[in-house]
Amino acid sequence: QGAMATGAANHPLPCSVGRPKGTNQRRRPASLSVRASSDANTVTLLDYGAGNVRSVRNAIRHLGFNIRDVRSPEDILAADRLVFPGVGAFGSAMDVLNRTGMADALREYIRRDRPFLGICLGLQLLFDSSEENGPVSGLGVIPGVVRRFDSSEGLIVPHIGWNALQITKDTQLLQGADGHHVYFVHSYHALPSDANRDWISSTCNYGESFISSISMGNIEAVQFHPEKSGATGLSIFEKFLSPNSSGAKAPAHRKASKLAKRVIACLDVRSNDNGDLVVTKGDQYDVRDHSSSKEVRNLGKPVELASQYYIDGADEVSFLNITGFRAFPLGDLPMLEVCLSFITIKYFHYLPLSGEVTGLYNW
Repeated sequence: QGAMATGAANHPLPCSVGRPKGTNQRRRPASLSVRASSDANTVTLLDYGAGNVRSVRNAIRHLGFNIRDVRSPEDILAADRLVFPGVGAFGSAMDVLNRTGMADALREYIRRDRPFLGICLGLQLLFDSSEENGPVSGLGVIPGVVRRFDSSEGLIVPHIGWNALQITKDTQLLQGADGHHVYFVHSYHALPSDANRDWISSTCNYGESFISSISMGNIEAVQFHPEKSGATGLSIFEKFLSPNSSGAKAPAHRKASKLAKRVIACLDVRSNDNGDLVVTKGDQYDVRDHSSSKEVRNLGKPVELASQYYIDGADEVSFLNITGFRAFPLGDLPMLEVCLSFITIKYFHYLPLSGEVTGLYNW
C-alpha cells in the first residue's frame, strides 16, 4: 500500500485495498480490455444523464481541455483521465452503471490505477454500500457505508453551503487547500473508519466528522463540488487535469473550522409603468416614489445588478417577482427571460463558478 500511495502507475490498484484478509475480491471482467487513448488535452467525462453537470463541463473547458463523453464501457477503459460527477440517488446511479456494464468497467479502470476524479455521488459510489433507499451495494472499491446525516436533533439536512476542509493526508490534489472553504450539497456522507482510513485525504464536520475526499495512487474523489468552489475548486480541478503544473493559485489561507456564512442577494423585481422589469424597493407593496411623478422606484436592471452581486461574491442570487402571482412560471415570460439571461452570463462569463441562481428555477 505504501507504493500505491505515491501514485506510481506501475502498481495496479486492487478494489480490495484496505480490506481485512479473507474478504472476497470482485471478479475481474475478462472481456474488458481496451488500450488507453493518448490525447493530452482531452478529458473523459462519465455523464450518465441523471442531472445537470454543465458547470463541471464549463470548468474543464475554462482550463483549456476538451471533453469526450462516455458512450460505452470501452470508453471508460480507453480514458487517459476520467471525471465522474455523480448526480442523483445512489441506487438509481448503480442501476444505470450495472445495466450498461459501466460498473465493471469502472472497477477495472480503478484497479489499473488510472487517473480518476469522482465528485459528490462519484465519491459515494466507490464505497461498499449506501443506506439511501437501501441498503444498496456500491462499486465496492473502498470499504465503508454511506449514511444520511442525522437530523433528529435539529441538524438541517441536506448539508448545503461552504465548509472547511481538514487535510489528513498530503496529496498533490489538495495542496494548499487545508482550512479553505469548499461548496457542499448532499444529504448522505461516507463514514470514516479504521478499514478506510488509508484512503481518506480530508474530512469535514457537519454535526459529525465525514469523509470529504479520498486519495490512493491515481484515484481521487471529493464529496464537495470543486466546480462551484471558486478559486480553491478551480485549483483542485487543474491539479487533476494537469498533474505536472502547480495549478491555479488558491486564495490566501484563512483559519476556518465550521460552516461559512452565506451571502444571499434578493432582488425585488416588478414592471414599471412603461412595462420594463426593474429592481425596486419599497415599504410593503408601496414601491412608488413619494413625489409628483409617483413612478416605480428604479434601482437598476435585474440582470446587471445580479451580475454585479455575483462578481462581488454572492453565494446565491434570488429574483422575487413582486407583481407576478401566476401559478405557472411559463406564464411570466419576461421574468423567465431575466433568470435565463443571468444564468447564461453566470455559466459562460464568470468562471470559476461559485454561486447558484434561484427564483423560478433552482439551478
